[in-house]
Order: sequence, then C-alpha cells, then structure tokens
Amino acid sequence: MARPADPERRGKTLARATDYVLEHGLAGLSLRPLATALGTSTRMLLYDFGSKEQLVSAILAEARRREAALLTDASAVESGRELLLGVWSWISASERRPFLRLFFETYLDAITHPESYSAEGKAMVTDWLNTFATALAPGGDDPVAATLVIAVIRGLLLDQLATGDQDRVDAALDRFADLLYAPPRTRER
Repeated sequence: MARPADPERRGKTLARATDYVLEHGLAGLSLRPLATALGTSTRMLLYDFGSKEQLVSAILAEARRREAALLTDASAVESGRELLLGVWSWISASERRPFLRLFFETYLDAITHPESYSAEGKAMVTDWLNTFATALAPGGDDPVAATLVIAVIRGLLLDQLATGDQDRVDAALDRFADLLYAPPRTRER
C-alpha cells in the first residue's frame, strides 16, 4: 500500500503551482517545466496529485477558491446597479488579469475539449458568475436577464483584455447599467 501524500507539502505545492498557472496560463502546461519552476520533480508532483489532470483540477479549484475569497467584498452593496458596478470595478481591476486570463483560457479550452475537463474545470467557467447572476438581474430571479448580464460582462472583459482600453470599456459597462436599471417606460395612450 502506498504511503499517502504529505498534506502540508501538497498544499504548499498547490499554492505555488496555482501562482505559476496564474502567471503563465494552462496552454501547453508541461509537468517538467512546472516541477523545475517549483523546485520539485515530476515524480513528486505525480505522487502528490496522482496525475496531471488531477493537478490541473486542483489548480483550477484553488484559483476558484482564491477568486471567491476576493469577490466576497464586492457583493456587500444594496442595489443591483451598485452591485453590477462594484463587481465590474472589482473584476476589471488590473490585479485580476491573471484570473481573467485563466478563466477565458479554461472557458475556451473547455468548449473545444470538454473531455479534458473535470467538474472543477467546468466550475471554473461557471461558478463565479452563478454567484451573482440572480443578484445582478433586475427583478430578482430572472434567468434571461441574468444571462444577458453575464454575457455583457464576459464580452466587455474580453474586450478589455484584448484592447487594454479600460476607459471605453468602463463607459460601456456604465451605459449598460443605465439601460438595465432604468425605470420601465410607461406607454402613452
């Protein structure tokens, strides 16, 4: 019977591996360069995590955990509009770019290679948005409005990452918030 992995060492390795992936991304991730960067061996990575797939799953779960911890502060507002603007301000900040790159890299790869992603990988794509979908949608539990909000946020984040034009993208989000949360117009007869 094999001896179980040392949880403390595994935790430290996972933290450093997550830092590495946030900096370098998942595309082309190879165990040998990762192990070298972490000051360990591929044998120890496999010993601690079982397989490359299990290591990637653990990294994605750790990135989600970190992101959720950071996101908690953004949700402490009252109105849907304030929450939307607060979430946008939080998520579009420059220090979140490593998370966003990892999110979109995973999101796009999960579309083209769904067989490569465990539940953790798929959750990386959906969980952080599900947290706010209902709260951001005007009128509460409206899955269509929530889908629209999520789609606009994703699109604007992609635009921001691709162009770096923060001012224009911020203005677009502000205009979207104005439209989304404007009082309903009454019909004149």
